[in-house]
Amino acid sequence: MTSRRSIRTQAFFWALILYSMVTFVPFLWSLSTSFKKQSEVFQNNLIPHVISTHGYTTVFSKIQPNFLTLFGNSLFIAVVVVIMHVCLASLAGYAFARLHFPGRDFFFYLVLATLMIPDQLRLVPIYQLLVKLSLINPHPSNYLGLFLIKAVSAADIFLVRQYFLTLPRELEDAARIDGAGPFQIFTRIMLPNAMPVLATVTILTFQGTWNELFWPSIILQSPGHWTLPFGILQFKGQFQTDWPPIMALVVLSTLPVLFLYLFSQRFIINMQLSSAVK
Repeated sequence: MTSRRSIRTQAFFWALILYSMVTFVPFLWSLSTSFKKQSEVFQNNLIPHVISTHGYTTVFSKIQPNFLTLFGNSLFIAVVVVIMHVCLASLAGYAFARLHFPGRDFFFYLVLATLMIPDQLRLVPIYQLLVKLSLINPHPSNYLGLFLIKAVSAADIFLVRQYFLTLPRELEDAARIDGAGPFQIFTRIMLPNAMPVLATVTILTFQGTWNELFWPSIILQSPGHWTLPFGILQFKGQFQTDWPPIMALVVLSTLPVLFLYLFSQRFIINMQLSSAVK
């Protein structure tokens, strides 16, 4: 029996390793293409015959606005959206999971129903609303329009709410005996124990906001407010696409998400281990 379990475990791990290698191939191809010349892009060789930094030099010299401006705009927007998502999702998730108020389940299912409405379907009414509020124009205030749209996510509320439901109610009962109110229970008891799911929300929100082009392309009409996906579009022509600069920009824009994932993954594992020991 033990040998069968060990064989199954090894087979499972080898399957995961194979799957991870397959999923890594697109990034490896992007990295390889970023060091190729345009004439060598569509050849089958993974390693370039001649390593060229033309893609990276083009990104830093010809992209408008410059790379640091696009990077700073993307980072600023992603950080603000992450903070809003974590704060609002934790508050809403705690309310839907632990508090009792009239219509709680109805409002929760109403929030989930918004997941069935795609952004393309909401485009016209949201655009008209932002125009009336003067939030779409070449002015720094157009960040506010983007932040209003991205302030909260029903998917994040669902994730946090489901996690709060798994925490034992004895923690709340002990805090109530000590005289703690709902907000004190939330900030001192529930929130510290919800760090793994909040780290997950941080990763998903940062990645989605960092790579998003749909809403920024509609709201951010001033070049000084553009993000990194706008820079990728600059190298895509009507008849020819300059692939090495695109892949170089893709590689550079992937690094912050990769570092955040590695840091958060380690944090989640440490939190789970500490919780198990406790």
